[in-house]
Amino acid sequence: MSMPARERLVVIGGDAAGMSAASQARRLKGPGELEIVAFERGHFTSYSACGIPYWVGGDVTDRDDLIARTPEEHRARDIDLRLRTEVVEIDVPGRRVRARDVDSGAESWTSYDKLVIATGARPVRPDLPGVDAPGVHGVQTLDDGQALLDTLARARGKRAVVVGAGYIGVEMAEALITRGYEVTVVNRGSEPMSTLDPDMGRLVHTAMEGLGIAMVNDAEVTELPTDADGRVRAVVTKDAEYPADVVVLGIGVRPETTLAAAAGLPLGAHGGLLTDLAMRVRGHRDIWAGGDCVEVLDLVSGQERHIALGTHANKHGQVIGTNAGGGYATFPGVVGTAVSKVCDLEIARTGLREKDARRVGLQYETVTVESTSRAGYYPGASPMTVKMLAERRTGRLLGVQIVGREGAAKRVDIAAVALTAGMTVERMTALDLGYAPPFSPVWDPVLVAARKAATKVRATP
Repeated sequence: MSMPARERLVVIGGDAAGMSAASQARRLKGPGELEIVAFERGHFTSYSACGIPYWVGGDVTDRDDLIARTPEEHRARDIDLRLRTEVVEIDVPGRRVRARDVDSGAESWTSYDKLVIATGARPVRPDLPGVDAPGVHGVQTLDDGQALLDTLARARGKRAVVVGAGYIGVEMAEALITRGYEVTVVNRGSEPMSTLDPDMGRLVHTAMEGLGIAMVNDAEVTELPTDADGRVRAVVTKDAEYPADVVVLGIGVRPETTLAAAAGLPLGAHGGLLTDLAMRVRGHRDIWAGGDCVEVLDLVSGQERHIALGTHANKHGQVIGTNAGGGYATFPGVVGTAVSKVCDLEIARTGLREKDARRVGLQYETVTVESTSRAGYYPGASPMTVKMLAERRTGRLLGVQIVGREGAAKRVDIAAVALTAGMTVERMTALDLGYAPPFSPVWDPVLVAARKAATKVRATP
């Protein structure tokens, strides 16, 4: 009696979403039931891209500390992982993918019964003279991080320019300051951290300058001139030139959906793949997608958005692997929570900014409060600014932004839970949060903001 043929699951992308999916599917189905083939064009799998700035800055001393699971560990679980192999075509009608060996150029087709697309995001790299010169670096993969460290080791001087002031730009500015570089951040926006409202971004700006980082806002880069050896020597804007021995691009990322688009798979307004709650690509029963290449539902605005975070990617992978392995799971959406820091300044946000609320037609009230991380009399208490948005009339919480020192950033989790639960600011004021003088004032800063917002909403006709 012949055994039934095994199904084959093909995974494109070997980082958080892809290998989480592969691992979860393997937990549910053994090698005799499901063959798993994973393609990864780089040298590494299952690593923390979010940790790269801290590796560059020296807080993390060993690159391998950022790797959660090695290729050998995946292979030991009967996952056919093929490194340095890039998928260059998806044939949806033929249920197969064409892969190319990065080193030899050899190509071959692999058929699939089920497909996972986890191609991640690509750094925004502006089309500027000199952008591809030696000494200009993006920071997206471990290979990128190693290339930057190699450049820092042999740089002739100690001048660095970071282009962009989002999460990566700010974190890389800190890493370079830690390494003794003179750092200039050139930013197209009015303030750093465009994920915050400008009034909160201004607090980050002031703190960065206090750390010795030169902050240049409202600046459009026009050229990256090179020296006689072809290496980058400066960053030029319309108004000035900033000398540089190394340039780091921190302009942001876009979904890497070139393959998906060529295959005719559905993309959203931000260029990411569109999926259902089970992370299936819409209209395709046996194709899933997750991680930085997809758009997800914003539970506050009700619209699709693109958020490139490892937390989401790992959750997507768990959902996909469960479904591909014969189980059932869903990913309901996000509220847009993110935290970062520059030296000892902590930065956090969740939910909508003012411009997000305006864009989706919401009427809102805002409040900003100044408080402290601990009881004011307790040693080590540090200042904290909390901004809160609430929907006019209903009082529904719409968003929170926090900037402060020790203990500030993780307070945003209170707001993230409240947003997910659809709470009003009035309801938040009754939250039973932990209190002791070493940890917070009697009224936690988030609850102070909620109380002030509730009062303002009640007073609105």
